[in-house]
Order: sequence, then structure tokens, then C-alpha cells
Amino acid sequence: MKALRLCLVFIVICGLIYPLATTGVAQVLFPKQANGSLIKKDEKIVGSKWIGQNFSSANYFHGRVSSIKNDASASGSLNLAASNPALKKRVEASIAQLMKDNSTMDRTNIPADLVTNSGSGLDPDISVASAKLQVARVAKANHLEAATVSKLVADYTASRSLGIFGEPRVNVLHLNLALSKLHD
Repeated sequence: MKALRLCLVFIVICGLIYPLATTGVAQVLFPKQANGSLIKKDEKIVGSKWIGQNFSSANYFHGRVSSIKNDASASGSLNLAASNPALKKRVEASIAQLMKDNSTMDRTNIPADLVTNSGSGLDPDISVASAKLQVARVAKANHLEAATVSKLVADYTASRSLGIFGEPRVNVLHLNLALSKLHD
């Protein structure tokens, strides 16, 4: 009987009080982050800062490949080895699609992040090199000068986290929203 009471006490503390307390503190101290860092356009939610999206139109920058279709409820990746024929086939298909979509792209300088998954399959960012390789296509599709689109890429390039971690990167959703503002 003592064990049952102790179990119930821990269920209430760990399963109810602690989650409610941490949620309350998060809502007060970090409301934007606690609610998913949602991005709105015209008061409508269009995505999250942390979840990649699939942009297939020539008018927009394309993000990373996602084996889970950027579904946040299924975070993960196929984790295929470099020697796996299925990975090679998928990468070759991605390269072929990139070459088709970006006629000025040279096959020898395609950044790996344009043809490979991130570990989570949800990465919203691409490398600066990946964004720059798409400038000509996006500029042409939107009837803009390449210099205008290049400046947009530069303006939306985030530096290393805390100045030392990771690489400079571009959030594809933020970049595409800024691109769409040029037409508004």
C-alpha cells in the first residue's frame, strides 16, 4: 500500500505538476520559442523557424532533401551508409533534378546539403553556397536582377552560432518570405 501511494505521488509530481510548471515558465519567459517559433505572413501561420519546408517552385529557393517530407511528427532520417545503393540512387536523382531546375549549375560544385538529409530530416537551413547556386534560377523565375537576389541571400545569411559553432547558413523560409515581399 505504501508503494502504491508513493507511485501515485510521483505520478502527480512528475506527470502533472512538473510538466505544467515547466510549460508555464516557458510561456512566461520564452513565449515565442515555447509556441514553436512560428512564422506568420499576413497574420497566417506559414511555418516554423525550426522546421524545413518543401519548396518546389522555380520562384523560390529550395531547401534540403528530407526523407520524412519535413514531417515534424516523424523526425529522423533513413541513415543510409555512403556505400548503400539506395542512397546513391536517391542522391543521383536529386542531382539530376537540381541540374534540370538550375541550368547554370555545374555538377562538380553542388554542395552536399542540397542532395543529402540532415540527421533529423527537418533542417530549415541551407549553406550559403547552396543558396548562391540557386540565385540565377530564382532571379530569372521572378524577373529580378541576380544582384538583387544575391543581396537578399547576403541579408538573410546567419553567422555561426555564438560566433564559433556551425557554419554560416540561410533559413530557406525566411529567405523565401523576403523574396515574396519584393513582389508585394
